[in-house]
Amino acid sequence: MQGVLTGFAVIAVVIGVGYLLGLRGHLGPQGREVLTKLAFHVASPALLFTTLATADLSVVFSARLLVTALSTVAVAGAFVAVGVVRGWGVGRTTIGALCSGYVNSGNLGIPIAVYVLGDASLVAPVLLFQLVLVTPVAVTILDLSRGGAGGTLWRRLLTPLRNPIALGSLAGVAVAASGLEVPDAVMDPVTLIGNMSVPAVLLAFGIGLCGSTMPLRGVERRPVLLAVALKAVGQPAVAWALASGVFGLRGPQLLDVVVTSALPAAQNLYTYASTYGVGERLARDAILVSTVVSVPVLVGVAAVLG
Repeated sequence: MQGVLTGFAVIAVVIGVGYLLGLRGHLGPQGREVLTKLAFHVASPALLFTTLATADLSVVFSARLLVTALSTVAVAGAFVAVGVVRGWGVGRTTIGALCSGYVNSGNLGIPIAVYVLGDASLVAPVLLFQLVLVTPVAVTILDLSRGGAGGTLWRRLLTPLRNPIALGSLAGVAVAASGLEVPDAVMDPVTLIGNMSVPAVLLAFGIGLCGSTMPLRGVERRPVLLAVALKAVGQPAVAWALASGVFGLRGPQLLDVVVTSALPAAQNLYTYASTYGVGERLARDAILVSTVVSVPVLVGVAAVLG
């Protein structure tokens, strides 16, 4: 249980610092916007590149990845179906779908994998799946939904190559697949820049909480409740059903996939929402509520399956 509490405590402290910065106005009225742009255009692409460039891509062929992919598609698809029926719009529905199935596999998943599962590498399949496939697809949809890709088919097809998040991910995969070793003179400064990503995202999230109303109120109440229900309950339930009933996973392997699926929505989703100016309140509230709800869920999963 220590791993669960430690991971959440680290995140809470950094978000709290961001909240205090916003409350005191030390970064000025544009502080959150600057941090968001820094994370989206510079730090996060650098982090994705360094993470994927040194990753073992063979983990994508594991049963764990299939469970992660199928459970993610299931809950995201459920949100999209409701969003289409309710007319929530492409951008807003995309953000809600991400909040339903995109787990915090980095700054929360890694410490929990270490303290609860005993091996940080066990979070690698979900991390790679989200970075290599989910993120480029999602940001491309967001780009296209706001008309930023132009009207020609060719320009639309090249949309991922103009997005820094997608570009960083694809470049990292290319380096890992080729087996090239990036010189330290290049990798070290990129790593240093990438290390700003998680703190910048969490600080911006904390600043965004200043002056905001309580979650689960207003027009975003229903989308937030749906996203949180799918994230906190739906995804781990689907992962458990698939892992145990379809793939026959038992013991530590079953615990691994269910724990990673029960992680809350990732904070960087708020960065995407802020960058594209769509679903910001939805992302903020869904991340906040799912993080709180996931604590008893993760403790329960670890107690029952561990």
